[in-house]
Amino acid sequence: MTDADTSAPPSGTGCVECDAADGWWMYLRRCAACGHIGCCDSSPGKHATAHFEQTGHRVMQSFEPGEDWFWDFVAGESIEGPELAPPTSHPQSQPAPGPRGRVPLDWRAIVNGAEG
Repeated sequence: MTDADTSAPPSGTGCVECDAADGWWMYLRRCAACGHIGCCDSSPGKHATAHFEQTGHRVMQSFEPGEDWFWDFVAGESIEGPELAPPTSHPQSQPAPGPRGRVPLDWRAIVNGAEG
């Protein structure tokens, strides 16, 4: 993997775009090239994929506690990756979905695509 910057810290503890809009997310992903934190494709904003589409930064890593897997958007598959700068996940106290206080009560219906 050539585009990883192992010295780039994460951009924060939550999805940059969701935080800016007082939104919420299911799970978080970290760009291996720049440290941008975005939300997964199960989240309403799908900001990790949007970051890839806007920047071409093709590799991301899970930013969930206890997970260390990488995904290559171009290859469409899991890959091995280097150890990135800490922290390697959002705080354990931050729930998924999160963040606390911004997740709507009907989040399951939203995530599952239900209407109403």
